Amino acid sequence: MATSHDYAPLYRSSVGFDRVFNLLENAQRARSISDWPPYDIVKTGDDTYRISIAVAGFTQDELDITFQSNLLTVTGKKQEVAAESYLHRGIAGRPFEHRFELADHVRVTGADLSNGLLSIDLVREIPEALKPRKISIESAPGLMSAAPAQIEAHKAA
Repeated sequence: MATSHDYAPLYRSSVGFDRVFNLLENAQRARSISDWPPYDIVKTGDDTYRISIAVAGFTQDELDITFQSNLLTVTGKKQEVAAESYLHRGIAGRPFEHRFELADHVRVTGADLSNGLLSIDLVREIPEALKPRKISIESAPGLMSAAPAQIEAHKAA
């Protein structure tokens, strides 16, 4: 049973969060039935992350990683194998696709396939222009003394 959430009250009381609400709605709608193959998302540092996907039986040539417009897509498709007579086939080789929405300024730094795990390293790099900066508060002593002088000049006229 799928639960649907109404974000209308949040739209009425916030400004500029349209992208966040769209992400939430898309995540609800696009939630895949199957989470195969299983994966982990780990925060490895303040601004670094790793996605590990269990891809046992897949080779490097059968996996594809693409990144476009904050969307990381990992697909796997096994090449056709000559017909063998399996007595039991427990290692799944069906095609898959995982999509991960990445935040702004998150980029892929590398990928590694080792021991049946595909690891994708990510880093968040916030540009200097968007980092918080200290704003100094200045007082203008010249303005405070100029205002009363103008008022007195008007009284004299």
